[in-house]
Formats: sequence, structure tokens, C-alpha cells
Amino acid sequence: MQEQKGKHQALQNDELGIMVRSNNNPYPSADIQEKILQPRKLSSYFIVLIESGSITYNLDLQDFTLTDGHLLFAMPNQIFIPPAKTGNLKYFKLLFDESTLALLPQQFPFLVNPSNAQTIILDSIAKERVISVFGILDQMLLSEHHETDTEIILAYLNLLLSEFNSAYFKSKEPVSVLNNNLSKFAEFKLVVETHLTEQPSINAIAEKLALSANSLYRIVKEYTGTSPKDYFINRLMAEAQRRLRYSNTSVKELAYELGFNDPDYFSRLFKKSTGKSASDFLPRQDLSGK
Repeated sequence: MQEQKGKHQALQNDELGIMVRSNNNPYPSADIQEKILQPRKLSSYFIVLIESGSITYNLDLQDFTLTDGHLLFAMPNQIFIPPAKTGNLKYFKLLFDESTLALLPQQFPFLVNPSNAQTIILDSIAKERVISVFGILDQMLLSEHHETDTEIILAYLNLLLSEFNSAYFKSKEPVSVLNNNLSKFAEFKLVVETHLTEQPSINAIAEKLALSANSLYRIVKEYTGTSPKDYFINRLMAEAQRRLRYSNTSVKELAYELGFNDPDYFSRLFKKSTGKSASDFLPRQDLSGK
């Protein structure tokens, strides 16, 4: 979204689903480490940047060896096997959920991963900028006594993702096609993002991807745990929340912007999906402190 506004919301930091970790943070105890290192399906976006050293991550049964300036990113529902910490490794990790992503004023196509490439290599100048921002975010999120305005945290997150998005699309690395289902899922996400407000039918999307509706259902279910229809609706509602927070659009106008012919139906769908009415997301309601 391009709208820039003068109405920032007084969200509480603990509402954000965001976490930064680095080698400067206290390392967890052995029993917690054992649990952390188990293979699991990611419930949020995960990004790790290696400042120095080397380590190998396993994502969707594929190994990725990272060294200085290398960055690995993963989407929710990918299968992730974190490695044990290696000596002298310096890194930053960032985790954030879809709700936090929806609060940012723009979209980041690299998170759709259209090239199906899970790694990004930063040049030395970009690496230093990113490390500086990571350090600031790390400090703000760990501060217990000096609560930082949520809008500042989101601004730094937006800056980080902008750096990654720029580096992703500058990369000329060959596209990996090792996982055809993941590739199709990435294509599905790209179609959803590109045609979000047109609201194409699931059958039309399947046809565009040269898949049967059943095959598309199976692939989307594999990576998200939901049906293609529910995925589309969830994405549409996340976009609705973003626009409500970052534009001066009324609920009725927003319904038409998002491709709904019936604003009342949009309001009912929004309430069903988020548990709140659309008007609850307007800035003046947020400023009331809920």
C-alpha cells in the first residue's frame, strides 16, 4: 500500500508477534535446546543472517549451508530442522507472524519466494546496514524497562524487510526446482498477491497454475494446513486490516476496493475471520486503548 498517514495507533508491544535473537542473547538450557532443535513445522516467518562463521540449516529436507553475509528465510508451514549452535558463530534471527506483517505499510514479494530460492546473499555494505538494524531491534525488543513505541519497532522491521526484498530481486542465482510442490505453492501465493482484489475463483487459479482443483487443494493444505479458499480469505482479511490501519478509507469504500460487491457481506466475513468488526481496526478505535 502506498498511503502514508498521520494516524499512528497506540498498539501495545506485547501485541506484536515478533522476536529477534542473536549470539548476544543468553543461550537456553540443555533441555530447552533439545526441544528447540527438534524438526517442526514453522508457525511464523523465520529469517537468519550469518554475520560470521558457518552453519547448515535443513528446510523441507534440503540442506542450506550459510556463511558470512548469507541469509536464509522460511515461510510458515515449511518443515524446519534447526542446527545446534556452532562455535564462534555470530548471527541474528528474526521471527514474525502474519498479523505483524499485516501491520506494515507495504508488501514484500520476496516472502512469496517466486524464484523458489530460500537464501539471499548480502553485499558487504548491505550486510553492515542490516546488522545495525538487527542490533537496534534486538535491543528494543529485549528492553524490559524502557518500552519502545510499537510504531518504531514496525518501522525497523519494515526497513529490514525492504533490505531483504531488494537483495532478493537483485540476485541472479539460478532457480531451484528441487521441490515441485513448493514451487507450485510459491506460484499460488504469487497469483493470490497479484490478483487479490480481483478475487478469482479457486478453479480459475488452479487452471492458471496448470493444476486440477484437487491438486491445488492438496498442495496448499500441505504448506498452510488450510484450503486454498480459506488461505485466500485469510490473506484478503489481512490486507483489509492493513488498509484500515494505514489509510483514510471507510469500511464501505474498503469493501469495494477489495473487490466485494456487498459491503455488508464484507463486514460479516471480516467479523467471522478476525473476531472483531472492521470498525474496531480504524485508528480512532485503537487510540482508545481497547
